[in-house]
Amino acid sequence: MLEFEKVAVLGFGTMGAGIAQLAAQGGCEVTVLETDQARVEAGSSALGAFLDEGVRRGKVTAERRAEILARTRGTTAIEDLADAELVIEAVTERRDVKRALLAQVAGVVGGEAVIVTNTSALSVSDLATAVPRPERFAGLHFFNPAPLMKIIEVVRAVRTEPALLDRLADFARALGKEPVLVKDRPGFLINRLLMPYLNDVIQGYDDELATAEDIDTALKLGLGYKQGPLELLDMIGLDNHEHATRSAYDATLDPAFAPPPLLQAMVAAGILGNKSGAGFRNKENAQ
Repeated sequence: MLEFEKVAVLGFGTMGAGIAQLAAQGGCEVTVLETDQARVEAGSSALGAFLDEGVRRGKVTAERRAEILARTRGTTAIEDLADAELVIEAVTERRDVKRALLAQVAGVVGGEAVIVTNTSALSVSDLATAVPRPERFAGLHFFNPAPLMKIIEVVRAVRTEPALLDRLADFARALGKEPVLVKDRPGFLINRLLMPYLNDVIQGYDDELATAEDIDTALKLGLGYKQGPLELLDMIGLDNHEHATRSAYDATLDPAFAPPPLLQAMVAAGILGNKSGAGFRNKENAQ
């Protein structure tokens, strides 16, 4: 039996759609909240397209695809979340937006409902103060693409009830993931180690140590990584990395987190990686 059978996801963007798919294919009934119908339809289309690719590659059957979509519905009405047992917040990485939405949702769902955030850059302990009974609040950090990445960070906020961490870990395992328990610190564990590494790579590229292609090739073959760091940055979004590193730097004043000048310039110019059609692997635009 699943730890949580009725799940609400806040946000139908890339991460929200991936989390919704993961929960639905694990057997949960999933309701995804968005701000308007256009965003609901865009999220639903992205979810369907991801599953279509799985069918095309033989990873998902057509019947399984239909089951997952049948368990997932989008809505713009916050009241539709009232019976949720677990709420997973996955909206934009802005403290004010997250806190306001979490407070709204906490007023709709039952007092025993568990509420978690998928934030990668903000303090889970701070976000917890936006809801009554913060002991039921924690971080559940998925990685993109959520249906494929095997790891989930279970983040312990200052007031998180210890038993809740076990429940969330069990839920992650039921979804076929490997949970790791981490403290509420900037970047948690994986991004805490990843962000300075990516910053160093960006600075090395700016210093013309090698081309973007050669940097990725060298680090894949030399260190055994599946993906080159500049390919990774283009995939996750340069603006997302810039925001995460800036948040970590503001919280710690550790220069290892400070976003490199080239990164800041590219983001200001609208060069954001794959989603903008230009990034580090596009020589004409990554200057």
